[in-house]
Amino acid sequence: MDVLCTVAGLGLVLFGAVDMFQTLLRPTGQGRTSRFVLRGVWRISKGLGHRLGSAVGPVAMVLVICLWVMLIALGWALVYLPHLPEGFVVGSGLDPSDYSGLADALYVSVVALSTLGYGDVVPVDPWLQVVAPLEALSGFAVLTAALTWFTQIYPPLSRRRSLAVKLSGLDRTGAAETIPRLEADGLARLLEGLADEIGRVRVDFAQHPEAFYFQEASSDLSLAGVLPCALGIRDAASPRPEPSVQLAARQLDFTLEQLAEILRREFFQSAETTEEVFAAYAESTALG
Repeated sequence: MDVLCTVAGLGLVLFGAVDMFQTLLRPTGQGRTSRFVLRGVWRISKGLGHRLGSAVGPVAMVLVICLWVMLIALGWALVYLPHLPEGFVVGSGLDPSDYSGLADALYVSVVALSTLGYGDVVPVDPWLQVVAPLEALSGFAVLTAALTWFTQIYPPLSRRRSLAVKLSGLDRTGAAETIPRLEADGLARLLEGLADEIGRVRVDFAQHPEAFYFQEASSDLSLAGVLPCALGIRDAASPRPEPSVQLAARQLDFTLEQLAEILRREFFQSAETTEEVFAAYAESTALG
């Protein structure tokens, strides 16, 4: 039983560490645990008509981090459990027999993980003296991961919001209706600029799929609601005969298809066409 408990504990620690790695360091990946939590919170928010507003994404990320902490703390607790209290020495005035259950092992684990070091329970077995500092290092890793995750999510959100503002402005000024009368060079630059920004957002969704779960507080900042404008601009520019416009229109069409593909693969598997994917995206973010 002692061996099984230790193996189970190390398995939980490894599972949490791998989930952190896949979520934060793998370029196009996401851990199973983090994906489950993010999607669960999003579905709850959607069922409530997104009344949580822009707090959905941050709350989901905090829950994922808490789950990582719980997995790692519980894993190390299971490693310590077979060695309580014999492998540890307790402070004066404390009864060693009081430190023998899972709750006590979890207490020792949390103290080590948080690097508080109260000193009331100290490992004396040589191998435990090696393991305890490793848990403290894993605590630093979780803290660093949390800070890194929140830091790296906001640049993609800024790019997404910037594109949404641009498309919203084009939509409100009737860009699609004006395109047939625009000069070829100016239109080509407009299409190329849109293709470039959409391509960056597509990469952001691939590398930071958790950005999808950030609900926007303002409709002007919501990309989901204005992507049809990009489709309208593409359709209005495609009949133009100028080679520069034709090339730029094809570039825009390609990046829109690529964006739809990443959204389809990650979130809307039932949608088929680009238009259906964008419609599903808009529906998923609509307020109730």
